[in-house]
Amino acid sequence: MSEPDYSAELDTRGLMCPEPVMMLHSRIQEVSEGAVLKVVATDPSTTRDIPRFCRFLNHELVSQQVSGQDYVFFIRRGA
Repeated sequence: MSEPDYSAELDTRGLMCPEPVMMLHSRIQEVSEGAVLKVVATDPSTTRDIPRFCRFLNHELVSQQVSGQDYVFFIRRGA
């Protein structure tokens, strides 16, 4: 599967809940509205937490993939 275009990246590999989502919360604020942020994580709980984060804060989860031991998310910043 090809990756969507993205303008920023957040690497949370090696971090455990709740750190990846806390970092995502800060990093998404630095991304322009409508831009896509790529998030890479190794914590399996991110497969539950990041989609919830997106729904709760009105960001679009463009894509969610597994690449080896990494969980990769592409999130379009909402308003």
